[in-house]
Amino acid sequence: MTGGAEARPGTFAIWRQASRAWTLTLAVVGVLAGTAAAVYRGADFSLERFILAAVGAASLQAAANMINDYYDYVLGTDRFDDLSPEHFGPGLAIQQGLVTPNQLWWGGAIATVIGASLGLVLVYQCGWVVLAIGILSVAAAYFYTAPPLSLAYHGLGDLAVFLFMGPGFVLGGYYVQAGGFSWSAIVVCIAMGLLASAVLQVNNMRDIENDRAHGKRTFSVIVGRQATIAELVASDALAYGVIVLGVFTGALPLLTLAVLVTLPRAIGQIRLVSTATDWRNMNSALNLTGRLHLEFGVLIAAAMLIGRFFSL
Repeated sequence: MTGGAEARPGTFAIWRQASRAWTLTLAVVGVLAGTAAAVYRGADFSLERFILAAVGAASLQAAANMINDYYDYVLGTDRFDDLSPEHFGPGLAIQQGLVTPNQLWWGGAIATVIGASLGLVLVYQCGWVVLAIGILSVAAAYFYTAPPLSLAYHGLGDLAVFLFMGPGFVLGGYYVQAGGFSWSAIVVCIAMGLLASAVLQVNNMRDIENDRAHGKRTFSVIVGRQATIAELVASDALAYGVIVLGVFTGALPLLTLAVLVTLPRAIGQIRLVSTATDWRNMNSALNLTGRLHLEFGVLIAAAMLIGRFFSL
């Protein structure tokens, strides 16, 4: 699909769409939350390491998005030859004739190299633990849909995203500042990983019929729509629950309970996916889930930083 007579977007706009730029906040906010947790625990803040970690994580996220779209197209999942692309949310740069499959693969490869190169700088500065986190992150980004693992095609996408964006981004951001780990970091990484996985859950719920028809066995395809809604409710509830537990056990400052102000957004998200009747509703739910992750993470980071300096 080429969009008919519509003007072709510029190069920057094309690659912003191809990389699904709106999702890159998942990476940056994860690193931010981990960094703030390290500062709360007494680490000296390094702006250089934060930038390296945040840009590196965003690069790997962009790589995962492009490689995911490439293999979904090559494997026949996201052809949509008889459907309008606006029904299916972000991405789909190949389907709209904006890039060729080969260009998208190389875009993903270049983003992977950028992320890995920045990671190697942090390895030099911080040691082998960063290397281990980096290797696992690169593997998760590439093999999410790429053969032979194709994690998303075997019901493992939700788990991969939880590990990639929770322990991967949050613990990585924490470690490069603190040189170790703490219960504060563990609590925050679980919460952020759950909410990042929730974004994928809504995405897969939207695509469940198409994925089933093309043999892509996401977790949503395996368990069905109602069970995926239950998974989403559980992910949201556990994210809030671990934060509350972290506060009452002293791992997090009292001010971290500020994340509870986002509960109405989480409730609205659940209501929307439970009653959605078309692609537009599900795309709205997807945007709402991404905003929930962003607001939740920013509030955690702010609470940690204020808690460090004002003992709240």
